[in-house]
Amino acid sequence: MKTYNKYIAAIALSLVLASCKAPMATVIKDEVKENIPQNFNQEEQQDANNNSGTTPWRQFFTDPNLVSLIETALKNNQELMITLQEIEIAKSGVLAKKGRLTPTVSAGIGAGVKKAGRYTSEGAGDASTEIEPGKEMPDPLGNFEGGLMANWEVDIWKKLKTEKESAVAHYLSTVEGKNFVLSNLIEEVADNYYDLLALDNQLDIIQQYIRLQQKALEISKIQKEAAAATELAVKKFEAELAKSKASEYTIRQSITEKENQINALLGRYPQPIVRTKESFMSTIAPTVYTGIPSQLLANRPDIKQAELELKSSKLDVEAARKEFYPSLEISATLGLEAFKPSYLVKLPESIASSLAGELAGPLINKSAIKANFQTADARQIQALYEYDKTILNAYLDVANLMSKVKNIDQYYQLKSQETKALDESIDIANQLFRNSRADYLEVLLNQRDALDAKMELIEAKQKQLSTVVDIYKSLGGGWK
Repeated sequence: MKTYNKYIAAIALSLVLASCKAPMATVIKDEVKENIPQNFNQEEQQDANNNSGTTPWRQFFTDPNLVSLIETALKNNQELMITLQEIEIAKSGVLAKKGRLTPTVSAGIGAGVKKAGRYTSEGAGDASTEIEPGKEMPDPLGNFEGGLMANWEVDIWKKLKTEKESAVAHYLSTVEGKNFVLSNLIEEVADNYYDLLALDNQLDIIQQYIRLQQKALEISKIQKEAAAATELAVKKFEAELAKSKASEYTIRQSITEKENQINALLGRYPQPIVRTKESFMSTIAPTVYTGIPSQLLANRPDIKQAELELKSSKLDVEAARKEFYPSLEISATLGLEAFKPSYLVKLPESIASSLAGELAGPLINKSAIKANFQTADARQIQALYEYDKTILNAYLDVANLMSKVKNIDQYYQLKSQETKALDESIDIANQLFRNSRADYLEVLLNQRDALDAKMELIEAKQKQLSTVVDIYKSLGGGWK
């Protein structure tokens, strides 16, 4: 008999050891992070001590109206509020995983009745049992109980701790996700604000052009009466005036839509946007210092978010792998139990307790555990690709915007020269037209060219300011 028990114990031990075999996770290597270039532009050396991405947004933006709009957006934006709730959800996930590390204790009471067959071992035992002299066991037999129950999975492989660490990493990633939403929100408000100022200035230009066309029309009518011009010239100026007035209403509609777009970002119903349009064209974009590419890893919240999600996915793989190992569970109960309520107070006879430990591991049907492990392993690789993509896109964003800043500055300077020259040509053409030394087509073409150039100059100023905002955000600025 002793030999038989030894065989049983040896077989059980062998089965437990067999269940401990677990597949290995895929070894991943982050080559994109390791090979990040030393500079954004190989022709220029960047200074690691100067990085505009670390500048708080209140210092970066100096327009008080824009600062006020950003403050309102940070308080009321719905997308930001949704992201804050994601943080609360992730925080609850951490608490749930942490709770699994400690024993579960519950209290309960119960009552029931049972009748066992007379010719069963339990029924025969009850019939022959006397609780007190002359008193047989009641039939049917009641059962009344109350007490404490505890259950604890001992974390012998640190699986539960690993799951908690994964939840913490995910929680921290949601915090970085919130920071990324903040950075994007500030960029959107600033870009739309500059768009609105550009539309205001374009409206002023088109209104000036309308007044110019009205004067030209009056001159053409006077010249027609003096036989110095034809009806064709009058009609051409009338058509140009109507076209300009139509453009005015198009710009007005764009202004309304842009105001409402800003109000949507601010989480409020439509209302006028306070702004000062007069200083728009003289606004000087702040100088942006890029620092070095490796600083993106610490400054950009989307990169840090992806990094934390990668860490969380690695821990998930580790936890899934430990599911192949045996688990140890300990359960205990302590309370009072009797077949009659009045006997519950009879101590110590009514005291009931139990203590049990169970070591169990998967043996045959491991398909669900394998599938869970393979899923976690695939998600780990997926998270690495997402992390690499985020780093690469961040580097390319800054590199492209650095080039754009330089080119848009040159474009703006040349457009300024073009506008100045065309303004002078308009004066010359009008003077020649009044003296019948130039026809109406020359006047119209000069005025159209000047209008287009001024509109493009305003757009260039808007792009100049928005590009600086975009590169500030791409460097990781805005959320601090």
